Amino acid sequence: MRVIGLAGWSGAGKTTLMARLLPALGARGVGVSTIKHAHHRFDVDTPGKDSWVHREAGARQVLVSSEHRWALMTELRGSPEPGLTELLRQLAPVDLVVVEGFKRDRHPKIEVHRTANGKPWLHPEDPAIRAIASDVPPPGPLPWASLDDAEAIADLVLRHAAAMADW
Repeated sequence: MRVIGLAGWSGAGKTTLMARLLPALGARGVGVSTIKHAHHRFDVDTPGKDSWVHREAGARQVLVSSEHRWALMTELRGSPEPGLTELLRQLAPVDLVVVEGFKRDRHPKIEVHRTANGKPWLHPEDPAIRAIASDVPPPGPLPWASLDDAEAIADLVLRHAAAMADW
């Protein structure tokens, strides 16, 4: 299983890029899973539903299954947040995992940068950034693709993704 991250400041367009990148990779026959880091409290369950009641009542894990999908929710209940490596080990095997967020971790990353954000580039300070997806050419020698070119970014993803053992 190879891993690549999309790292950038909030508002740079990581999620928008992900929505265009995943179909481009899928069209090439690449099986992809994703991990998204959230910086705030979030919920994937609906208040009042049975699974929500189970979780709110104190269940550590709740698995919900139907003929279309299954989902496993884990409540940390005061335990520390698991790191990226531990989360990757929870996934079923797949060709590629694209990580959105975890910008401070050491996995290989593509920096997503948008000039209008007014934020500094990440890559001069992060040696794990292997390429850039931006609305302007970046400073320095890293490979670059326009934010609007999902196929070129897919090429960068496939070229720079690496197995966990390699990072």
